[in-house]
Amino acid sequence: MDLQLAGKVAMVAAASKGIGRACALGLAREGVKVSICARGDDELQRTAGQIGDETGAEVLALPTDLTKADQIQAWADQTLAKFGGVDILVTNAGGPPHGVWANFQEDEAWEQAFQLNMMSTIRMIRAVIPSMRERGGGRILNVQSSSVKAPIANLILSNTIRPGVAGLAKSLSRELAEDGILVNTVCPGSIYTDRLRSGVLDYAERSGLTEDQAAAERSQAIPLKRFGTPEEFANMVVFLASARASYITGSTIAIDGGSIQSLW
Repeated sequence: MDLQLAGKVAMVAAASKGIGRACALGLAREGVKVSICARGDDELQRTAGQIGDETGAEVLALPTDLTKADQIQAWADQTLAKFGGVDILVTNAGGPPHGVWANFQEDEAWEQAFQLNMMSTIRMIRAVIPSMRERGGGRILNVQSSSVKAPIANLILSNTIRPGVAGLAKSLSRELAEDGILVNTVCPGSIYTDRLRSGVLDYAERSGLTEDQAAAERSQAIPLKRFGTPEEFANMVVFLASARASYITGSTIAIDGGSIQSLW
């Protein structure tokens, strides 16, 4: 299937590793020029080199703290200067700390989570909409979490902030439809990133199991009986970014192996 993505320009946030890296790589494989950001410059530049070497795509990599409005704008400005516009935005950021209500009795943790997961998304979208309008449309994909559809134990910050991003996306999908800008939310379930793997390895060590045995045991509650890969998640993002997904907007889509039990 020709996704008609060759020559498009994408900005992918938090893309030095994990889900963000997989999304940037998946888009680059389709001929997309990619601009990536992350906080750590060394790993970011290494990832940019790997993507460029594997795909031949043009890659711009800029260290960016997504809690800083001026750094987000600088990333967007340099992307526009290099590539002339933006067609695809993949918003993404690390998750807030684990914990329950009793762990967060001061404002600071709530404000930090709001800046990281809500305001970063708002600022990234704000930075690209003028270019997308000029180019006659675009795609905005907000990477969130399955907590958008079903709260996760011990993640009260995520359970609170991330559904707000889904509400933003739904509202924007209606407001931007006439501009040809499609906005969707993509929600990973248990994807085998470094963060999940570290927990599996810890469990394996404590239980005297191999990594594969521990992963199999920890994934038994998932209907598909395994964790997803970053590439499997990225496949959905790449499809939604493409011309083949031209009638999908305002949706909140889970990539979770069937774990979420809600009907929508």
